[in-house]
Amino acid sequence: MHTLQAWTKIRGEAEQLAKDEPFLSRIMDTDVLNHGNFGECLGSILSRKLNDDGISQSELKTLFETAYSVNPEITSFAAIDVISVYNRDPAVESLLSVIQYFKGYQAIQTHRIAHYLWKNGRKPLALYLQSRNAEVFGVDIHPACSIGKGVMFDHATGIVIGETAVIEDNVSILQSVTLGGTGSETGDRHPKIRTGVLIGAGATVLGNIEVGEGAKIGAGSVVLSPVPAHTTVVGVPAKVVGKPRCACPSETMDQNVLDDETPEKSESPVFEGVK
Repeated sequence: MHTLQAWTKIRGEAEQLAKDEPFLSRIMDTDVLNHGNFGECLGSILSRKLNDDGISQSELKTLFETAYSVNPEITSFAAIDVISVYNRDPAVESLLSVIQYFKGYQAIQTHRIAHYLWKNGRKPLALYLQSRNAEVFGVDIHPACSIGKGVMFDHATGIVIGETAVIEDNVSILQSVTLGGTGSETGDRHPKIRTGVLIGAGATVLGNIEVGEGAKIGAGSVVLSPVPAHTTVVGVPAKVVGKPRCACPSETMDQNVLDDETPEKSESPVFEGVK
């Protein structure tokens, strides 16, 4: 249902934009109106962005559409992602703008294909997509990393996510965030980000540690130990300074770490939102 709802709205937005701005009518046709479903549309946009001398746009488009056909969950998650960005980002005026221009969204959808390929034994091709993702969108996600639905990478530039990291549903991550290891160890060595977490710009989370459900990490923090659910952490190294004002900080995108429960800790905000 999410997929059909998103696709219907995107087509309507594209039809209206083609009328309102003739200069964009051809790209509306190419990206949206010439396609019969959301998967074809998304595959067309991503392949246009990611193709290079090694793999053509038509070859990538076929690859993406095949993945969407074999595993419809990928398109379902992509639809939930675009709706989540629309709901969380006040700068977003349409679903269409997200799928065409928001590189954080496009990077996540590229990773979903790479992850599908990785799980199905096509690791070299998955690594190729990881490389193109980093080159084109400035986001470096290992193909083995698991990412849930309703995830938003806001601004996205410089996000790095390691091989054994897990990002659950309804998570929001801002630019220049690293979910990394602590050295050259092997095995399960990267963070586990639970549902509803908000990670501020420039934060670094290192090691096989859990960031609990509904937690909030302030901008520029370095997190080296587990973060309890529904707490706010900030600093280098990060420490608990209070609790978020809501159960799901990723949805409200309130990046102020001065929370209602602990106003006496500071007279002025430690961090204000980037937007």
